[in-house]
Amino acid sequence: MSSRFTLPRIVVSTCLVALCSVMSASASDTRYQIPAPELQALVDAPRGPEFRLGPKNKTGLLVSIPNLPTIAEVAQPELKLAGLRVHPKLRAAMRTNFSDGLSLLDIPTGKTRAVSGLPAKVKIADMVWSADEKWLAFSVWGRNGVELWLLDVKQATAHRLISERLNAVMGAGFSWLNGSDQLLVRLLPRSQKAAPRETTVPSGPNSQETRGGKLAQTRTYPDLLKNPHDADMLDWQLQTQLAVVNIDGSVRRFGAVTPLLRVLASPDAKWVLTTQLKRPYSYQLPLERFGHVFEVWGIDGKKLKTIADVPMRERLPSASDAVQAGPRNFAWRNDQAATLYWVEAQGGGDPDANTRISDVLWQHGVPFGGSPQKLMDLPWRFNHVLWANDHIALVTETSSKTRETRTWRIQPGAPYAKPELLFSRKTEDQYSNPGTPVMELNQFGRSVIRLTSDEQSMFLTGVGASPEGDRPFLDRYYVPAEKTIRLWRSKAPYYEEVLGVLDDQGHQIITSREAADERPNLFLRNLAGSSAPRALTNYPHPSPKFRGIQRRQLHYEREDGVSLTATLYLPPGYDEKRDGPRPMLMWAYPREFRSAESAGQVAGSPYKFNRINVQGPQVMLARGYTVLDGFSMPIIGEGRKEPNDTFIHQIKMNAEAAVDEVVKLGVADRHRIAIGGHSYGAFMAANLLAHTSLFKAGIARSGAYNRSLTPFGFQSEDRNYWRAFDTYQDMSPFNYADDIDVPLLLIHGEDDNNPGTFPMQSERMYQALQGLGTPARLVMLPYESHIYRARESLLHMLWEQDQWLNRFVKNAKPTTK
Repeated sequence: MSSRFTLPRIVVSTCLVALCSVMSASASDTRYQIPAPELQALVDAPRGPEFRLGPKNKTGLLVSIPNLPTIAEVAQPELKLAGLRVHPKLRAAMRTNFSDGLSLLDIPTGKTRAVSGLPAKVKIADMVWSADEKWLAFSVWGRNGVELWLLDVKQATAHRLISERLNAVMGAGFSWLNGSDQLLVRLLPRSQKAAPRETTVPSGPNSQETRGGKLAQTRTYPDLLKNPHDADMLDWQLQTQLAVVNIDGSVRRFGAVTPLLRVLASPDAKWVLTTQLKRPYSYQLPLERFGHVFEVWGIDGKKLKTIADVPMRERLPSASDAVQAGPRNFAWRNDQAATLYWVEAQGGGDPDANTRISDVLWQHGVPFGGSPQKLMDLPWRFNHVLWANDHIALVTETSSKTRETRTWRIQPGAPYAKPELLFSRKTEDQYSNPGTPVMELNQFGRSVIRLTSDEQSMFLTGVGASPEGDRPFLDRYYVPAEKTIRLWRSKAPYYEEVLGVLDDQGHQIITSREAADERPNLFLRNLAGSSAPRALTNYPHPSPKFRGIQRRQLHYEREDGVSLTATLYLPPGYDEKRDGPRPMLMWAYPREFRSAESAGQVAGSPYKFNRINVQGPQVMLARGYTVLDGFSMPIIGEGRKEPNDTFIHQIKMNAEAAVDEVVKLGVADRHRIAIGGHSYGAFMAANLLAHTSLFKAGIARSGAYNRSLTPFGFQSEDRNYWRAFDTYQDMSPFNYADDIDVPLLLIHGEDDNNPGTFPMQSERMYQALQGLGTPARLVMLPYESHIYRARESLLHMLWEQDQWLNRFVKNAKPTTK
């Protein structure tokens, strides 16, 4: 257990002068600031396009990505209801990412066609291919609602399919019904009462009551319901009527208008699984913990059967993989016409219960005659299932306690056949990760495992983590013999990953290839021949001035012998022998491990494109700084030891080893290094300032600093505040604010919706530092959530960071303590 200690406080007079100027500026100037031109150029650099391969592997969709939204767009009014953020006028989820244009890429020829018929300044959201690759359905967001559009791939033309507006509060609002000819659509009701109005005169107090019970999992959820009006508004926003829409634009509405949370059509397009909320609602929980009613309707809207009536999950056991008692995860088998599957928890859903089986996987075919069939007993918690056919399905289970995962092969057509274990590994052991199966759309337009024509083999792809870095691969896995054949692996000096497999043998593939100074481009490869890969796209470098950024993968050890890695970035043209050490910004994010061996594994690749993410630390290369990004910050708890019980000691060892390494390399001055991080990285940064004298300043964005405000766990910590009181106290940098004696810049989004990182965390930390006389600055970004989106916000964030580092780090002098 770490112990509290006090560092001598030295506040340099120049820091005080700088702080006064900062405080003066903050009081008199509240306008958004523009950073140096080289930083502004990074924010406005061209983005995208993204690539989405069609299901027949003949056409690719190139999705144009617009520049960042303005603060006026981000500041649109939104409703915060039970964990949702809703556009009140459009009846759609807020904070959606948009495209502003589409193009089609012909894979055999490499020719590109622009899509015509789109509105000017279009905002395209969800996009879904038809199974035959002839159509692409997508939504367009306008002033009056969310519209359903259709792209004719052959003609490369798009048009609005229907005039009715979609309800897109809970997802896209549409899906292909039978693969290629019809869509299942969630429409706004034709006639509906006005939205409930909130009265200024209350009818009474808003009351809550707990009746006691076992220890429960109660995280600090944001955006919860506050009163009965919020509950009524949630129902109103979810009001939906289902419809079948043909590709000729004809519409057939069916079923009652009702608040629908989720809708899944059966693969044969004859049935619909609906999920509806059940009152009463909670003021303490998000809507996924509310009561749910699961029903199967016919495509005519008539109810066939109530599958389950699940009460509110008010008290879940406290372990991280605890689940509700009883059935959950209802869905259709993708490989069958109309067969439901679900999982049923044993032992009350409590992983600490003394039970041999944690979950049971069931299936039952419509019209639900006879009894359900048990497919598998799972000793650990169900994670997911991938379907192929009656002979092959892959079921993955995990254990958060042991951090292990296993994948089994079952035969859904022979439920009593014994499951076969295919893969087993520690979840944190990436070197042994076998990859994930390549998927395809079947005759129903549903995603299933792609098998070879003899149905004996499947293809696996993965990042290929290894001691030499990530090297993506393509394998062919022969199921009967459980044998893997390596078909292809990425080679230096490129980082290349498989996007699509074009033939039954795995000889023709599409890849995305990149290098340090080459942005990702698409290539067509023939693995059976000796010809060089053929480029399908040729996108230029988005920021030519940043060609020549040097990136090195560092390997070093911390005090106790644990192997660590980091990515070192150096400005273009910089030479440490000629130019000497530079001021440095270090950036990291702590991660928990159960073994030192896994913690020491190499992550990342030196051959990836040097992307300058404006939310990351690399931007400071443009200002002449050296950058150490993603330096290993493992928190290890082997055996029965809990990682967080030695959190402070371990982050100190990690940081000391990283600082020693960059100083030894001659790329950083020991007295001119800043530490920074976002979210849990901000928490780490504040702790390092409180418990070490390694850094000259800090940047902490959207963090949490007082763990008593997250009393029922955080990150991978399962224990609550009262069971691990000393750990919560020792890990809270707020408790050691009087030991922080270097300047700390705190930035936070005013509308942060991430559990645990409420804006109050930064406000209280700043109050403490201000009261203690420590140089500090608090910047609250209006309308921003946990990740900042608006162009003005990001420009201002870079200005703040640049100003802070220039004042306190760039020209800092050695000090004696």
